[in-house]
Amino acid sequence: MAIAAAAVVLPLGLLFFASGLLVNLIQAICYVVLRPVSKNLYRRINRVVAELLWLELVWLIDWWAGVKIQIFTDHETFRLMGKEHALVMSNHRSDIDWLVGWVSAQRSGCLGSTLAVMKKSSKFLPVIGWSMWFSEYLFLERSWAKDESTLRSGIQQLSDYPLPFWLALFVEGTRFTQAKLLAAKEYATSTGLPVPRNVLIPRTKGFVSAVSHMRSFVPAIYDVTVAVPKNSPAPTMLRLFKGQTSVVHVHIKRHLMKELPETDEAVAQWCRDIFVAKDALLDKHIAEDTFSDKELQDTGRPIKSLLVMMSWACLVVAGFVKFLQRSSLLSSWKGVAFSAVGLAVVTALMQIMIQFSQSERSNPTKIAPVQSKNKGERLEARNDKQQ
Repeated sequence: MAIAAAAVVLPLGLLFFASGLLVNLIQAICYVVLRPVSKNLYRRINRVVAELLWLELVWLIDWWAGVKIQIFTDHETFRLMGKEHALVMSNHRSDIDWLVGWVSAQRSGCLGSTLAVMKKSSKFLPVIGWSMWFSEYLFLERSWAKDESTLRSGIQQLSDYPLPFWLALFVEGTRFTQAKLLAAKEYATSTGLPVPRNVLIPRTKGFVSAVSHMRSFVPAIYDVTVAVPKNSPAPTMLRLFKGQTSVVHVHIKRHLMKELPETDEAVAQWCRDIFVAKDALLDKHIAEDTFSDKELQDTGRPIKSLLVMMSWACLVVAGFVKFLQRSSLLSSWKGVAFSAVGLAVVTALMQIMIQFSQSERSNPTKIAPVQSKNKGERLEARNDKQQ
């Protein structure tokens, strides 16, 4: 990490981890004390507490880097966002797609109850991963034999969720890179599937399972397509910390859950068809540099994240000053060394979080053509290999 970037990351990292550990402590106390008594009360309180942490990252996008998240959808969908349970399926193109989703959820008033299906290693990230675990995110191992029951039980636990929630599922299963696109093209060519240009071939098992278990209590699926205009650099975590702006376009199409096919194979094909349409939509976006089929909604830039960030900064700084006044931490070489180690640990943790988010670090998936009876079976076999 460059020295200039580290000079920004370090104070922001100290603030984030100090406030985050306090949030984790509150979440842990509520989990132990409240959840056994009233799961609904725990969830309502956790929603508020978790949002206090997530808003720091929303501030990073909105106020520090000034990234413009532009939402394109129809008025009816925009009106319902945040007022109903929804399964969110999106392409996975950017390093910060999850943050773009959080900003969209914050604009809709459901940031604290926005959940996602994540890889298992995510929950071990200090502060952010722990908070996700307390917030009932679903963590998978990318092995369907193990993940099927985890996904089923996790979704069933959400059936009595007391507030509108979004459950985000990246159906492609991995971030988009040119290497992975090349592998997807080779596989599609060898199996007679539509050859993708801007997306990867979706993994349908998780989506089919989610739909099967959510039909009874989730009314809608939000089909989300994320794209970056030609004249804007792609956003990354490192660019955010440097305060470098970008523009991200978010296209949202609402589908009624009750209108989906009944059989698993038909749902899987519906998912594949959606990604074929998404691919064409991205072709159109490349040509027009906008999503012309939907209206640009006025989401503004809410001041809430700025107020929360300022409050956290005052609280953490005041606590740190008070601690120094009452301790002799910096009056001895041991204290100075301890402080230096602490700063190094925070810097290392922030570097880990940045590297964790970078798509370039994700290795391309090798896809081997598989001989099967039909396209659906071949696709599921390829999914098993990728899992």
